[in-house]
Amino acid sequence: MEAFAELVDKLYFTSSNLAKSAILRDYLRSTPDPDRGWAIAAIAGTLNFDLFKRKLIKDLIVERVDPVLFELSYDYVGEMSETVAHLWPTPEPSEPHENAEQSAFNKQAEKPLPSLSEVVKHFQNSTKQEVQESLIDLLNVMTPNQRWALIKLGTRGLRIGLSARFLKKILAEYAQISALTNDYQQTQEQITVEDIERVWHGVEPPYIDLFAWLEGKAAKPDISKKITFQPVMLSHPVDEELLPEMLADAYESDSPPGIASERPQAWQAEWKFDGIRVQLVVNENGKALFSRTGDDISHSFPDLLSSINAHVVSGVFDGELLAMHDGEIQSFNRLQQRLNKKKPTKKLMSENPVGMVLYDALFIDGKDLRECSLADRVDALHAWHQDKHEHFKEANQKHPVLRLSQALKFSSLAELRKLREQANHADGGFIEGLMLKKRDGRYVAGRPKGQWYKWKRDAKLIDAVIMYAQRGHGKRSSFYSDYTFGCWQDDTLLPIGKAYSGFTDAELKEIDKWVRRNTLGRFGPVKEVKKELVFEVAFDSVHESKRHKSGLALRFPRIHRIRWDKPAAEADMLSTLRSMIEK
Repeated sequence: MEAFAELVDKLYFTSSNLAKSAILRDYLRSTPDPDRGWAIAAIAGTLNFDLFKRKLIKDLIVERVDPVLFELSYDYVGEMSETVAHLWPTPEPSEPHENAEQSAFNKQAEKPLPSLSEVVKHFQNSTKQEVQESLIDLLNVMTPNQRWALIKLGTRGLRIGLSARFLKKILAEYAQISALTNDYQQTQEQITVEDIERVWHGVEPPYIDLFAWLEGKAAKPDISKKITFQPVMLSHPVDEELLPEMLADAYESDSPPGIASERPQAWQAEWKFDGIRVQLVVNENGKALFSRTGDDISHSFPDLLSSINAHVVSGVFDGELLAMHDGEIQSFNRLQQRLNKKKPTKKLMSENPVGMVLYDALFIDGKDLRECSLADRVDALHAWHQDKHEHFKEANQKHPVLRLSQALKFSSLAELRKLREQANHADGGFIEGLMLKKRDGRYVAGRPKGQWYKWKRDAKLIDAVIMYAQRGHGKRSSFYSDYTFGCWQDDTLLPIGKAYSGFTDAELKEIDKWVRRNTLGRFGPVKEVKKELVFEVAFDSVHESKRHKSGLALRFPRIHRIRWDKPAAEADMLSTLRSMIEK
């Protein structure tokens, strides 16, 4: 546990990616299994269990320090783990058996801390009471840095500035160095980040088989028969100023601008549907639906999966989950009612049926298509869908739940802009822009440059009044950076959402000063402020919500502009916002 705590402390306070990589590689080289695997799981966020709950941590600290002191400290620090790590009182050594906790402290202080794997195994196999007792024993003898690491580990809250993609890059570097050190490069091909991405979701902590492969001691883990997620390919936002240059190779070099090439275009355009990105995995061992981050959401959409016959459909398909009724795509507001439902009722599924628009395939009938071009993958997907057409008709009656995304025709930048304008004014609320994809690109996990772009429709705007402000976390823990805002209903402001992005660091400092000077009341870390400052809020859509007193909620709200010049009385009415709901 000491080595793990030292590792995360170094990583947390190191800004250089090169230095972080060296620190982690050194840890992996010097740390045995299974400790290093559990450390990687903690850093990557792949632990699927809590060793203990945040509530237990809070209950234990307020038993030991003044609750008011804890609340004030937590408010100032902005992060519970760090607050507890420094506030936790270390018992003074005393004669044995003075009291139970002192006795346990004396015994624990005489021996080294358990290893990381011992901590994980012990907490996993302990009763609720044993967890509490062991946690107290460890926190009593640990340093503040060690306490912070333990609390972050136990509550799955470790964030130390290492992205999942960068972590896999470090693992690939570790494999390459191991190959040179152990001299097995002649018998095994160099392991790349892409190789690790492709097995990552099929292996489990503490990753003993993964490390055996990385070190050349075993073959690549075989996940071919598993129902497992494959990392998806992501897009970049379009830079409109670079569009002409980006699309230049869609035309013959000697053709005038705007004249279509006789050869196939280099870019494919299609609608960007407003649903949720999903991956459908089906083979002889079963079927599952995953979110874009790899979460298994099959339980929320059993109606979709039940309509798919695993004896007929086989593959890994990339697409968009959408609300569909009688074959017609519905708005995101309809889909919203199905999200985060662990066990949807028959009534809910009947009133809000779903379907999936397929726009790519990673595997079809066991064949790996990821090294193929987008053009070839799309052709294979369309041929497969046509071949299974009769099955889909039988299984789904009139309206198949698996549909194909269709390419949009354009032969000039002007025509592409017209398509985007169509998206801006599309009715129904299920199109949120355009996707542009390089036709010769292979399927690469992550966000490769120059391959996929999203050109979203213009954001909706509303003028709202800030009502409450809350301290941020991490680097923003000293600033009031999270804002709740509302619109007018008669003479009353009703909250419609919360945002904490869209402003610069300089603007944040100005808003923070304003909040402190215009505070009306305080509720823990939240301040109520004078209803005088207007934000121009950008958002993607608005829908009805029972969570807000206003009855409305915004999707992806962000601060577009600070209207220091605008009187609060001139902010928008709730009725204006309600009129923006897309049915």
